[in-house]
Amino acid sequence: MQKRMIMLLVITISMGFGQYKGGTTAAQFLKIGVGSRATGMGEAYVAMSRDASGLYWNPAGIARSPGAEIMFQRNNWIADVAINYVGVIFPLYGVGTVGMSITSLTMDDMAVTTELEPLGTGEEFTASDLALQVSLARALTDRFSIGFNTKYIQQSIWHSHASAMAIDVGTLFRTQFNDMRLGMSISNYGSSMTMSGRDALERYDPAPTLEGSNDAIPVDYSMDAWDLPLIFRVGIAMDVIELGVSKLTVAVDAIHPNDNYESINIGGEFSILDKYFLRAGWKSPFVETNTSLKASDLETREEGLTFGAGFDLPLFGSASGLRFDYAYADFGRLNNVQRFNMSLYF
Repeated sequence: MQKRMIMLLVITISMGFGQYKGGTTAAQFLKIGVGSRATGMGEAYVAMSRDASGLYWNPAGIARSPGAEIMFQRNNWIADVAINYVGVIFPLYGVGTVGMSITSLTMDDMAVTTELEPLGTGEEFTASDLALQVSLARALTDRFSIGFNTKYIQQSIWHSHASAMAIDVGTLFRTQFNDMRLGMSISNYGSSMTMSGRDALERYDPAPTLEGSNDAIPVDYSMDAWDLPLIFRVGIAMDVIELGVSKLTVAVDAIHPNDNYESINIGGEFSILDKYFLRAGWKSPFVETNTSLKASDLETREEGLTFGAGFDLPLFGSASGLRFDYAYADFGRLNNVQRFNMSLYF
């Protein structure tokens, strides 16, 4: 099993860069990672998953959680958009570990403008995204676990909306060599999304040049169906240095999406007493996306280096406490994104 997982990781990393298909999938908010620990490690997290953010990265990881946990995250995203996440995991005797999460993307109201009224019509609109998820993970052996997510996805803008159902599947295998972990997950496998609503209703004149033609026939525009952003991740994580109460863990993920190039994420975490943490990572270090320019002018994607830190605050003994995590992610010309999250574990 261990050799097969390593072979799969090597094959995935060596696949090279595939065809770019940006703008061909809906629900792009599903590609925004959650959890400051994962972000601080450059999103190399599929083999690190074990906390409530693992519901997003690899549901199999929550089967290794030592107890229950509630995670809260609310952060500003790019262009005055807010990303919110709440995740809950808890062990259920005889069943496994159960999880639930809510992810939402929200924005402030904006003025409605038209060609004839560029300064606004007096109306306002907003847009939002929502994902509701239920998860189940189980340790099949003392080293191998598997997990599943079922999620409902919705996107809304003004009076129109689209929805879909999807599933995630993940596995996690722990080896005896320096606690090396091998993880794999497939995210967002589900139905397509089609916008509908009264914004698609219009009045139409089928024969404007003919006298007596009805110029107010109601029509409903047919919208195209768009696939979800399917993501395949495979990764490896290992404790490379362990000196007394300190430990250095390194992780590498290979990502294969259905709407972008294959890429690699690299990250590391240095811990002291398993309570104080420093993290760093590099997201998609080798991907070049601006293919409209000549080779000498190619620019890397906006995402790049990440940094993070965290600490645990014990409550009522070592089995429960509060965990605070912070992450900084460089977004090039889009400046940066800073994320905070708080977790209560017990």
